[in-house]
Amino acid sequence: MKGKQYREELEPLEEELVGMARWARATGARIVVLFEGRDTAGKGGAIRAVGERLNPRQCRTVALSKPTEDEQGQWYFQRYIKHLPTAGEIVLFDRSWYNRAGVERVMAYADKDQVARFLEQTPAFEKMLTDDGILLFKYWLTTDQKQQEERLSERLKDPLKRWKLSPIDLAARTKYDDYTRAREAMLRATHTDHAPWTLVDFNDQKLGRLTLIRNLLDRLPDTEVEPPKIEFPELETKPLKESYDVIEPIEDYDLKD
Repeated sequence: MKGKQYREELEPLEEELVGMARWARATGARIVVLFEGRDTAGKGGAIRAVGERLNPRQCRTVALSKPTEDEQGQWYFQRYIKHLPTAGEIVLFDRSWYNRAGVERVMAYADKDQVARFLEQTPAFEKMLTDDGILLFKYWLTTDQKQQEERLSERLKDPLKRWKLSPIDLAARTKYDDYTRAREAMLRATHTDHAPWTLVDFNDQKLGRLTLIRNLLDRLPDTEVEPPKIEFPELETKPLKESYDVIEPIEDYDLKD
């Protein structure tokens, strides 16, 4: 999808997302969206597309690093619980508790018993969340190995994207089938009526973002809430120029021809 068409299609969806946030604030709804998928699938771009126009005080992105020593001694879900939303909030997880079913399983950071316990406990954990009223949406972003290789190569060549490339990403290149098997086992165990998975094709990332956002909005209740009416009276005096007594602003950036 070309950039111009993408922006044209995205704009009305952004207006609906703003309406969703206004509805969540008005009703006290708690919304959790999980973004999962292979390395380079496009989780970061999808999260930006969802949250870019929303108030960052209301819509938070959670992207946890590897657990600390203290966290390793906790119940597995414990460090994620504290990031769940309060009334009126939206939380977007850039990877989530499903790390245990994916990268931790494939890269042997978790043993078989830990993975089995996770797959057994997760439906019950998520049932507690949804029973308490949390709106939980779980998305898996799919991508073929050819696309993954191209994106990894792009990250290596682009100094602005190289920070996204980790040793784990490179090691995962040889484990494409292992990740497929891990994903399928995860889906069999955790695709439930109360917390279903939705798979979205992200071989075309722009189209994937639009598809994901449309699906998310369609699955929400009626979110029509009129924005508050704000009167904007005219200034009674001529607009003032800003003045400085202590420190002057720095000079403007020197634009090159």
